Amino acid sequence: MSLIEARGLRRDFFVPKRSPFEKPRTQTALAPTDLDVAEGSSLGIIGESGSGKSTLIRLLLGLDRPTSGTVAVDGRAVDAAASARSLHWLRRATGLVFQDPYASLDPRMTAAQIIGEPLRALDIPGDRAARIAEVLTQVGLEPEMASRYPHEFSGGQRQRIALARAIVHRPRILVGDEPLSALDVTVRAQILELLASLHRTSDLTLLLVSHDIGVVQHLCDQVVVLKEGVIVERGATKDVLLHPQHAYTKTLLAAIPVIPGR
Repeated sequence: MSLIEARGLRRDFFVPKRSPFEKPRTQTALAPTDLDVAEGSSLGIIGESGSGKSTLIRLLLGLDRPTSGTVAVDGRAVDAAASARSLHWLRRATGLVFQDPYASLDPRMTAAQIIGEPLRALDIPGDRAARIAEVLTQVGLEPEMASRYPHEFSGGQRQRIALARAIVHRPRILVGDEPLSALDVTVRAQILELLASLHRTSDLTLLLVSHDIGVVQHLCDQVVVLKEGVIVERGATKDVLLHPQHAYTKTLLAAIPVIPGR
């Protein structure tokens, strides 16, 4: 059985009226979609802006309610309309890293408070200070940095803090929504290797949303390609990227900059 299973997942949004006499209209952000994610696998979700990548992730994590269709995690139905407490099991199973490390961290909280937030919110027992120190070391930071505030860290260090927060409660699923796009090239390489290491050593299932095909190629063994809310291609990453079948996938790959040889 798949760890994550989506069936007929669809999301429509109402389009604002341009006049009082216009009939209500909807726009489909995600067409009916089936998706299976095996435990321990790494899945990349690629496509241009507005293709439905983030919508799909939000539905899988129970952060948005589908227009139709179902999501199950480890065989348990995800109900986005349920109370926050009744979804604790899902929050316990998942960790999320956002695109902008500075915007996702509360500037009034120390690194220790930020990283420890999931432990408190999910009522996870144990020595929280020891776990925070342990996870800081795991992401390549010094435990003594726990008392610092976000503005005292570099961009790469802030993303490491965000990553520490995402894994501190030992989730089974790690989700990255464009986690590298706000970082410079050198820092991107460091965080990329850190994500790869965590996936290998922590037995995590990885879901990665990215417009950077190189990142997906490095981190993910499976890939789906989204266009206008429809999965147009899916399969093993090396097969899809080396031998694309859909015209849209070929267009995405052709858009990757290439430095001509001299």
